Amino acid sequence: MSYVQSIGLNVIPLYFTYRRQTIGTEQYQGTFHAHQGIEILIIHEGHGTLIVDQKSYEVTSGMLCVFQPYQLHHIQMDPEKPFVRSIVHFEPFLYEDYFKHWPKLLAFFKHIHTSKLHAPCMYGLSESELFHSLFQSLERKLPSIDKQDELEEYSLFLVAFFRSFMPLWEQRDGQSHAGSTRKSHQAERILSWLEEHYTEPLRLETMSADLHLSPYHLSHLFTECTGISISDYVTARRLQQAVKLLTSTDQAVSRIGEAIGVTNCSYFCKMFKSHIGLTPHQYRKQLQKRHDASLTRQS
Repeated sequence: MSYVQSIGLNVIPLYFTYRRQTIGTEQYQGTFHAHQGIEILIIHEGHGTLIVDQKSYEVTSGMLCVFQPYQLHHIQMDPEKPFVRSIVHFEPFLYEDYFKHWPKLLAFFKHIHTSKLHAPCMYGLSESELFHSLFQSLERKLPSIDKQDELEEYSLFLVAFFRSFMPLWEQRDGQSHAGSTRKSHQAERILSWLEEHYTEPLRLETMSADLHLSPYHLSHLFTECTGISISDYVTARRLQQAVKLLTSTDQAVSRIGEAIGVTNCSYFCKMFKSHIGLTPHQYRKQLQKRHDASLTRQS
């Protein structure tokens, strides 16, 4: 899975899949990649190897993994066995306010987000654990959740998930949530810099000066660790933000192009269509049709 695929061009503030399965030629054979937000990966079936922070972990059934923002990881699965997993991937800053009524839960949420974790994986979890029923419940709800209600539904899911997840984690690591802040890999520092500057013209010289790396080393390191070039990543990140703005605002297409750093509207429309398959206008119109159809079904 490349980084472009891993960030997704999602229109929702949370990515979710329940018991997704691949096998044989469709098997998941990832390269090193990272995510902007937190990814929770639950393994239902399968066997393989996971590498995180230069440490290797056996991938088995009943395993839960936490990947923190910009944390490079790699997973290689046995193609002879089905790989069945559930995933929830979200941006922590979107949901932190929803945890503020529960100080202990908020402290745990921040710990998972920013602290240096003892280990990213937990083993031996039963399918009867409460969080599995939460995943099943969200899976059933997804088709009927209206766009305007998504953030509320996802926040309720995450609060309930972390509430059931916290005692399991504490049982393994102890009660304390104290810990040093996780130090970043150089490639993670590059991703973090790009997150702050992707709406600006991409100047490798400025970037290399800020990060104290030569332009060549910068480009080589990023491609080696993520599997794509810096320019391809910036394009994907800009398109992701464009989709978000098309979905959540009434801004003109030209204004959205400017907001993501593409000031030429014609070029923005051409770039969007070459990657998404529709022009920004067509994408917004299709989304509106789906919304109207959903309202008709509910009435």
